[in-house]
Amino acid sequence: MATILQTVSLKEARFYAPIGYYEEEQILGNEFFVSIDVCFPFHNTETEDLRNTLNYEELYQITAKVMQPRRKLLESAAAEILEQIRMAVSHAETIVVVIRKSNPPFGGDLSFSEVSLKYLKD
Repeated sequence: MATILQTVSLKEARFYAPIGYYEEEQILGNEFFVSIDVCFPFHNTETEDLRNTLNYEELYQITAKVMQPRRKLLESAAAEILEQIRMAVSHAETIVVVIRKSNPPFGGDLSFSEVSLKYLKD
């Protein structure tokens, strides 16, 4: 029997956050773009009812909260976002969290660096 999967996404949500390995990055902050994909079985008998899907505003609220505190690594932010979504959306089959950091300050000519984590339900 085939399964229809639905994906709800948040793409390129922009945050200015105190995340970075170097102390000055945590003081000055950096620009980040966060993208999230949450995939789950489609059982949407009433396609106009928000209760039958995932409100992407919830994804944004989780992300905004996680991006506020000072931290050294994008991996810790991505892991926290992924875990909070996993707890909030227990029926998720797949969750992908991607965080891009604009102009990482290491002396090279680079537009962004990126970290991603992917959850696959057993």
